[in-house]
Amino acid sequence: MGKLVVGNVSELPPSSRRIVRVNGREIGVFNVKGKYYALRNLCPHQSAPLCLGELTGLAISDEPGEIEWTREGEILRCPWHGWEFDIANGSTIFQSNARVKTYDVQVEKASVARLIEGVETYPVDVENDLVILEY
Repeated sequence: MGKLVVGNVSELPPSSRRIVRVNGREIGVFNVKGKYYALRNLCPHQSAPLCLGELTGLAISDEPGEIEWTREGEILRCPWHGWEFDIANGSTIFQSNARVKTYDVQVEKASVARLIEGVETYPVDVENDLVILEY
């Protein structure tokens, strides 16, 4: 299992997305209210570029005439035919077994040396404003 640096947190603010290519596959990485999600950029319906779709919400109703708008920015709508997917788990909103592959996204402290392949590094900790090298 590998890792890919998508970019700095500042480059992916809330309500934004970035599409990256990993091993020949496109994956959309989304920032939804400060939480990061990643989905395969391929709609299971007819292979549309799903991650180019609109981020929207969900209308729910407990009784006739009562509609509540929820989960703003958490539902991804396919740009071709409007199929909607839960961005957190890749499942469709409507009754279907169709799913989109999801991927884990982590936010880690940046380390320039760690980003350069093949560079020898040493663990460094910052404690109470003191930089401490462990060797």
